This record gives sequence, structure tokens and C-alpha cells, in this order.
Amino acid sequence: MLDNKLLDRIINFRKDDKMRGISFEINNEYGKFLSDIFSNIIDPSWYWSVGPGESYKIEKGTLGSDLFSHSVSLNGPSFLEYISTNEYYLIFADLKAFPNMEEVVEIKSYDDFLKSTCELALLLIDSCYVSIFSKDESITHKLFERAKIFHYTNISYLTNENDPHTGLTVWG
Repeated sequence: MLDNKLLDRIINFRKDDKMRGISFEINNEYGKFLSDIFSNIIDPSWYWSVGPGESYKIEKGTLGSDLFSHSVSLNGPSFLEYISTNEYYLIFADLKAFPNMEEVVEIKSYDDFLKSTCELALLLIDSCYVSIFSKDESITHKLFERAKIFHYTNISYLTNENDPHTGLTVWG
């Protein structure tokens, strides 16, 4: 029988190897990047928590109204419509997906993410730096391949070992 210290070391070693998600850079320009990233990969039944951010619809060739109302929750079809209908300009985005509306909670850290039913979290900072965290490794692999198809740059897998994120928000 294993003693507790050895068991803890084995668990922590496996935890350290765990794939968290991916990171990459998108172009700092107008587009439909969220749709490009997520189309035919995410579960359309998820509910999306839109945290504080800054993203604008493109209206008459320039920045228009907010893409999302601040700190709102959207059902899957509404979210997909928001990200696929018009071009937009992303500056900061904090998006988290949950299997149902009743389980939407605030996620501030990676530990919160693991303890919650949140399935996927996207953080976008400074218009081009994207980190996506997923509990489903097959989704992570699909997102990685999608990033390659769209020629995003600096694509890498995030693991417990190489991921600098302690918080899972775009503001502090």
C-alpha cells in the first residue's frame, strides 16, 4: 500500500502534466475571430457568461456599439449569432461556457474553473493574445488545429507546467 506522501507526489506529478488548453495570437484587426475559432467545435447548447471586456461591432467601417452587453449571460444560439453575424473588433474578452444557466458562476482562477461545471474559458488581451482553457482535450486539439488553419501565430498547448495564468479574468 502506498503511503500518503508518495500518493500525493504521484497525484501532483499527474496534475502538473495536465493539458489546460491553448494559446495563440490573432491579427489586431476587424474580423469574426470568435466565429472562426469556435464554429463547429463548441457545443451549441452551452450558456455563455460574458465577463468585463471591450469589443465593438463594426458599423459603417468603424467602431460602433458594444458587441456584448457587459457582464451578461447568453444561450448558445444567441452567443453564436453575436459572434457570426457582423464583423467586430476585440480588445479584451472574457468568455466562459457552462452546460446550463443554473450553473453559471464567476470564475476568477484556474482552480475555480476546475471546481465548476465551466467547460471552456476564452481570454483575449490587447486585441491579439488568446488563451483558451478546456476540460475536454479533444476540443483543445480541435482548437489547436483550427488556429493552424487560420494561420494564427505563436500557437502552443498550455499545461500546468508552462501556463503562467493564475487568474482566469482579463482584468487583474
